[in-house]
Amino acid sequence: MSYGLDLYRFLDGEPAEPDMDVVRAVLSPCDAAPEKAAEGDREFWIRAADGSEAEVFVFDSGIGVERPQAGDVWKIIIELADRIGAGILIPDGTLLCREDMRGHLPEGLESDAVFVPEITLEVFERAAGPFSHPLT
Repeated sequence: MSYGLDLYRFLDGEPAEPDMDVVRAVLSPCDAAPEKAAEGDREFWIRAADGSEAEVFVFDSGIGVERPQAGDVWKIIIELADRIGAGILIPDGTLLCREDMRGHLPEGLESDAVFVPEITLEVFERAAGPFSHPLT
């Protein structure tokens, strides 16, 4: 069984399409297979400097992150969420999001959300854990 999570940004109660320029700016420097990158590609295999990896899939309504390994790849995932202004949907159904997203969530989703001033790795680990090993 693999671990996966999703990143969503909402605008007026609807999922907003991720800004691909920002996605590429964050993910391209850590592309694990740059020779396979194609113009308009929406799938990324990323590797952090410490060798930890994850697969990232960009959809019209959000971003899926599959099989993130323990390590610095989590810093990249958190940076991506921050830079695109997204909340992180944790597998248990909790949406971790910044306070400024509160007014944009779809009806009923607020009760499943944890609002924070800023999403950091430490905040994510508190909301998504406990993990058997630290993420980094």
